[in-house]
Amino acid sequence: MLQAATGTDAFAFGRPVPSTLLLADIARFNGHDDVEQGYMRRMLSNLLDRVAEAAGIDPAARRRMDQGDGFLELIDAAVPMTNLLRTVLGVVPTELRTLNRLASDSVQLRPRLVLATGNVSMDGHGWTGAALNDACRLLDADAVRAALHDRTDNYVLCVSDAVYWTTVSQNHPGISTVEFHEIGVQTKNGSMRAWLHQPLSAHT
Repeated sequence: MLQAATGTDAFAFGRPVPSTLLLADIARFNGHDDVEQGYMRRMLSNLLDRVAEAAGIDPAARRRMDQGDGFLELIDAAVPMTNLLRTVLGVVPTELRTLNRLASDSVQLRPRLVLATGNVSMDGHGWTGAALNDACRLLDADAVRAALHDRTDNYVLCVSDAVYWTTVSQNHPGISTVEFHEIGVQTKNGSMRAWLHQPLSAHT
C-alpha cells in the first residue's frame, strides 16, 4: 500500500505534517488490457522517478501510494517548491516524448498531474487530510480532463491555489505566470480555485 523509497525520517506517523503532493493519473487507463496497463504504470513510475531525480529529491524525502491507475507522491515540504515545479515543467514533456516515442500507439502515456501543498496525516492505513482530498478533486476535475482531451500535448498540469500564489505568481525563472490560467472546480463544499498550465505554444 504505502511504498517508501528509503527511510522514514521526513515523515511522522499519526500527526499532520506539512507536505507537497504530486498526483499523477493515466488517461483512459481502463480502456487497456492487463499487459498494457502494467506497461503504462511502469512508464508513469519511471516518469515520476525521473522528476524526483532531476529535482534532487532525496529518496528519504519522498513516499508513494499506488492508486492503480496512477500514483500519489508525498514529498517533504523542505524540498523547494520552485525547484520541483520548474523540474516538472521542464522534465515531464521531454521525458514523455522519449517514453512515447519508444512505445506503441496503443500504450501512449497521457497523464494528468496535480501539484498541491498542505498538511497530511499518515498511519498504517494510508494518508488523510483536507489537502489530499482537495488535490484528488483537482485530479478528477472535468476541466482538467477536458484540458488534456483538447490538447496535442501528452500531459496536463494543474496546481492548487496555494501553489499558484506562493510560487507561480512570483515569476521565478523557468516558471511563467502567463502560462497558467484560473479554473473553478465544483465540490460538495462549494467552488475551489486552481490553475491550469497551458504552454504558450499550445495557444498557437
